[in-house]
Amino acid sequence: MKSALVIDDHPITHLGANRLLRDLGYDRIGQAMSGEDALAQLSDGEAPDLIVLDISLPGAGGLDLVTPLRDAAPDARILIFSMNDQTGFAARALQAGAQGFLSKNAPPADFREAVRVLETGEFYLSPKHAMALATLRAGASADPLGALSDRERQVLALIGRGFSLQAIADELEVSYKTAANTSSALKKKLGVDGINGLMKFALDSGV
Repeated sequence: MKSALVIDDHPITHLGANRLLRDLGYDRIGQAMSGEDALAQLSDGEAPDLIVLDISLPGAGGLDLVTPLRDAAPDARILIFSMNDQTGFAARALQAGAQGFLSKNAPPADFREAVRVLETGEFYLSPKHAMALATLRAGASADPLGALSDRERQVLALIGRGFSLQAIADELEVSYKTAANTSSALKKKLGVDGINGLMKFALDSGV
């Protein structure tokens, strides 16, 4: 018997992942819509063999959850499954302690392959992300997104969608001061001026 826990705030992702995992022989598949929900389930029940984790979640960012998830389920393999396909995300996922990274834009066959690879105890990256990781390790990457924290990425993405700082604070359930401070940090790290500069950067980079 194989078990999995899918952590994602989109019901359609749960539906698709559930079907693919059942095809791979997983008969016990838990579902969590947030990190807090996932940790509560792990504290109350048996640890799964596999955790499928989205990066962008309400509250704490996905990568910030890797350490507490590993503490709660040390034997589980963690696959980051995200819409973010920028160079640097795969490297940060592995650095955070995950064993695999897969874009949600990948075909179902890649999801199956990723799960099978993780089951063998190996790490999974698509050829594209493996090349990106090699480039990053060589210190040759010029991707400024790689230096951003999960919270900074969330704020940048919302700015790109036209959210005001107050709307960002409400969306992420943080204080206005936290949203404003994160915006200021983004301007310094990315070398842009003002909210309009951040919005343009977000749109140009496809965050």
